[in-house]
Amino acid sequence: MKIIILGAGQVGGTLASHLADEENDITLVDLNADRLADLKDRLDIAVIVGQASHPDVLRSAGADDADMLIAVTNSDEINMTACQLAYALFRTPKKIARIRSPAYHHHPEWLCNKLIPIDFIISPELLVTHYIERLIEYPGTLQVLDVAKGMAQLVAVKAYSDGPLVGNELQEIRRHMPHIDTRVAAICRQDRDIIPQATTVIEQGDEVFYIAAKDNILPVLSELRSVGRSYKRIMIAGGGNIGARLAQSIEKDYKVKVIERDYNRCRELSETLTRAIVLHGSASDDDLLSSESIDEVD
Repeated sequence: MKIIILGAGQVGGTLASHLADEENDITLVDLNADRLADLKDRLDIAVIVGQASHPDVLRSAGADDADMLIAVTNSDEINMTACQLAYALFRTPKKIARIRSPAYHHHPEWLCNKLIPIDFIISPELLVTHYIERLIEYPGTLQVLDVAKGMAQLVAVKAYSDGPLVGNELQEIRRHMPHIDTRVAAICRQDRDIIPQATTVIEQGDEVFYIAAKDNILPVLSELRSVGRSYKRIMIAGGGNIGARLAQSIEKDYKVKVIERDYNRCRELSETLTRAIVLHGSASDDDLLSSESIDEVD
């Protein structure tokens, strides 16, 4: 497959490394000639020095017959423009872009049509925010992933001795919860993966991965360990893209405080957030952290 990657930063460089290993024809575009030279020395790829959103640069990179364009520069606008040009000028079949600004995510209809034709959007900050939100929503879980468009979830939890099912076979789940449909997908025991059977006995310390409808996550969780108390107050150390997005997402349901060391950023957050409290200072300030009892999110 012929793939053009725009942006040779951490994301673009990592993508180029993985995709080149899979015997794809990779061309990497960036303004940083030194960075491109370093990657070319280590990888079997072609490189182009230039502005990723310029038509001539895209043509030089092989956009005329490319199968896919992946735009992961540090600029949302450059990524969007590149995808638009790839569609309008070169009819590139598949276009992927990294979009970081929440302002664009509030209007996804702008990005998935002929106005700005992007087939798939990457947002690392959004993924991390959703991940943390799920951990806050279900105290005691190790991981929570949405499946089936959010109608069900895959949950990872460590089993403890206070869970009713610990020491019993998996088939006991049906007897304990006859009206709840859940499936244990995998068990990790002492760094060893176990394919679960009906007669598999859950042991203390097992990491159990199960799938259930969203409304049934907590009942199943309570069978594997005591469910921790719900969080009420959350402190976020750092008001960058992820911290700000997380605070904005959860401030309506929790008492949120954000610690940010940059004064100007504090002012921006104070204007953006409606309920969260923004504190100017360092997250390592003992006096600030111990000023009151908090549930802390890193």
